[in-house]
Amino acid sequence: MSSSPQKQELVELLEPFGQQHLVAFWDELSESGRTQLAGQIAALDLSLIDSLYRGKVDQPDWAELSRRATPPPAVRLAEREQGSEGGARQRGLEALKTGKVGVLLTAGGQGTRLGADLPKSLFTIGPLSSASLLQIHIEKVRGLARRYNVAVPLYLMTSPATHDQTVRFLEENRRFGLDESDLIVFCQGTMPAVDIETGKLLLAEKGRLFLSPDGHGGTVAALQSSGALEDMKSRGIEQLFYLQVDNPIVPVGDAELLGYHLSAESELTSLAIAKQQPQDKLGNFAMIDGQLHVIEYSDLPDDVAELRNQGGDLKFWAGSIAVHVFERALLERSLRLKSSLPFHIAKKKVPCLDAAGKHVEPSEPNALKFERFIFDLLPSAERPIVVEFAEQDCFAPLKNAAGSAKDTAEYVQGMMFAQHRRWLEAAGARLAEGVHVEISPWFALDAEEVAERVEAGREFFESVYLSGV
Repeated sequence: MSSSPQKQELVELLEPFGQQHLVAFWDELSESGRTQLAGQIAALDLSLIDSLYRGKVDQPDWAELSRRATPPPAVRLAEREQGSEGGARQRGLEALKTGKVGVLLTAGGQGTRLGADLPKSLFTIGPLSSASLLQIHIEKVRGLARRYNVAVPLYLMTSPATHDQTVRFLEENRRFGLDESDLIVFCQGTMPAVDIETGKLLLAEKGRLFLSPDGHGGTVAALQSSGALEDMKSRGIEQLFYLQVDNPIVPVGDAELLGYHLSAESELTSLAIAKQQPQDKLGNFAMIDGQLHVIEYSDLPDDVAELRNQGGDLKFWAGSIAVHVFERALLERSLRLKSSLPFHIAKKKVPCLDAAGKHVEPSEPNALKFERFIFDLLPSAERPIVVEFAEQDCFAPLKNAAGSAKDTAEYVQGMMFAQHRRWLEAAGARLAEGVHVEISPWFALDAEEVAERVEAGREFFESVYLSGV
């Protein structure tokens, strides 16, 4: 096909939706540039994008819904600390030993906000080891496999922006000891952005649309299209421990969390932390009309966020940290439920080309982005529950560059040091003042394993990295 007819075909495809500007620079493109742009346009669901922009796709009125919401069904931290976890932990241990548990890790983000020109997963966060976020999580998966003497597959989701660098990094480091058959890397899909005023799709370059990852809700579709879901089925994986790569202290494969999930016969169990302030930037678990939802902090009105119970505690206390246990059956069923993962619309600053082909760096939000979120599976899940953990035991996300009040590399490293100190002191070890110890997950996954590997009374007079090698 010559370039001219191909351009005309694209115009005919775009014109009903007012998007023919996408081929305005066609004559300036090389053959490969035309091929790339034509492929991106052909992959668009123009009708869906038009409907999203025009508000024809239903969007929840969260302000109204939140006013009739109630707190979620939950196992609170105080209940766990009073000894209710014994049976749950045993149930979780039994499941782990059968080899029916896998790990699903999302790693599609770039380190732009951290000032790094590389995938966030490759950011070196180990305070003494300089281990990357990805290395730490892989060592947790290896540690689980060793602990329970089973194969634990890791399903690692990248994005188009991070995939090649991530795969190359893993190859260069020999997957940090993880068996090749137990590491399944797959790439999530993308969605375009549209101009906030006109609904016109934005170009990043004359021959390339601006595309961004379609949100962690794109995980489900990507699991199917990549064959990862079929891999789980063939292995007999029934539960998936889900987390995001930026949080290095997640208790991956925690037996107690898994046990509560199984005891409740839940299809989706979520780990939560108690919010400290009404406006904490965490999603809010809440029951609405008999279904469990996450209401984004930006969608929860201040007057609702500030509601308290008779004891003075926040009514909506349960903050989401994006750690879940999924039944594989729920993921499979969600593929047949078109509405189970609705799109969320966000106003963002998106660099793009103007009508003259000049590059624009906006100072204010100029675009709408469309994303799906994995927590929107909650309303479709049977018997979902929330389990509260202490923040210090599970949540230290790396999100901000140095200078921010929280969630910086320094903050995360401090949380890691504090956690490892608690584990060592619980085992009877003593650390001199100012001494820090970093513990590799390959050395010990938790306080229990530290107690098995560190003799009571051991003293640490110098900072050290316990690598387990």
